[in-house]
Amino acid sequence: MNRRTPTTDVALIAGFAALIAVCAILPDIKTGIGVPYSLQTFGVLLAGAVLGPVRGFLSVLLYLVAGLVLPIYSGGASGISHYTGVTAGYLVAFPIAAALCGYLVYRNRQHATQFTLVFTCGLLSSFVVVHTLGPLNLAWRADLSLKEAFSFDAAYFPGDIAKNVVMALIATAVHRAFPDLAARRAAATTDEPAAQSA
Repeated sequence: MNRRTPTTDVALIAGFAALIAVCAILPDIKTGIGVPYSLQTFGVLLAGAVLGPVRGFLSVLLYLVAGLVLPIYSGGASGISHYTGVTAGYLVAFPIAAALCGYLVYRNRQHATQFTLVFTCGLLSSFVVVHTLGPLNLAWRADLSLKEAFSFDAAYFPGDIAKNVVMALIATAVHRAFPDLAARRAAATTDEPAAQSA
């Protein structure tokens, strides 16, 4: 097993931040039922599932920071005003969802190539974090009742399920091709020749 290096970690974090940006600025997928779906959450959860909790969180955080000045938010938007608007809850939820997804996958890293595990981790992270913080902020900013906000958000459930299917297919393929991605960082100690740390 190859040893993970800080240089590799930085490159992966930057690379996935760029991937999320590309997913966000691509045109929304038209469904024909009045609810377009962006690929932003797909990129966010893929970063967590592939990179793990820390690197996944940092890659999404880097994307969000870059979006303050670059037009890389959904639809090619940018700026700090997005953190005071109706979609702020979703943006805040993204790095947390990536971290949770990464934590769940890496906690079961020996099964990171299993579709069911990765799909469940992604879907759970999306519903627990994104589909909670998003509508809570929506209710606050748009002066909606919680029922109205969560009902509006529910329209995006089918798209998120589909995106998590694709995310899990890609993430498991990546882990099969590059098993060292989920390797624990090696660390030397004074008591043992080598120790494994998360």
